[in-house]
Amino acid sequence: MELGNKIKELRLQNDLTQEELADRCELTKGYISQIENDLTSPSIATLIDILTGLGVTLKEFFADEEEQKIVFKEEDFFEKDTGAFKINWLVNNAQKNMMEPILVELMPTKRTEADIPHEGEEFGYVLSGSVLIHIGNKKYRCNKGESFYYSSSKAHFIENPTDRVAKFLWISTPPTF
Repeated sequence: MELGNKIKELRLQNDLTQEELADRCELTKGYISQIENDLTSPSIATLIDILTGLGVTLKEFFADEEEQKIVFKEEDFFEKDTGAFKINWLVNNAQKNMMEPILVELMPTKRTEADIPHEGEEFGYVLSGSVLIHIGNKKYRCNKGESFYYSSSKAHFIENPTDRVAKFLWISTPPTF
């Protein structure tokens, strides 16, 4: 680990000059410069003082943070084709996240698998076609350009009652797909 570079990044994130950080830690600007350029290494006590001045704990500073993937491309998608519908998982490994977005192509006169009641909420946006959202004993039509949102506390599924493919974005929290 490049200790000095990481300290410099934190200092810049906090919009501090070397002199301002040095003042906070009762050190000299030159000493901060030497640390940032890896010309010297601070003692543990001095490192704690510097990190305190930067608003970071030792644990946070040394944590190996895996860089979070932000952008997902088509080659990252995972597809499941049942014949009745195709699902594209738009975020790989979304099961570990708070929500799970999928893109569904529902074939004419077909439906998704029935989902039993569970904790959570579901949201969808119809990109093309028209669908019927079945929640308990009720049905709701949702057309292209419209969205749906419901609690997952009742049995539910989505049906395509038309003779054209319906395509919709479907997001569930917590992940259930």
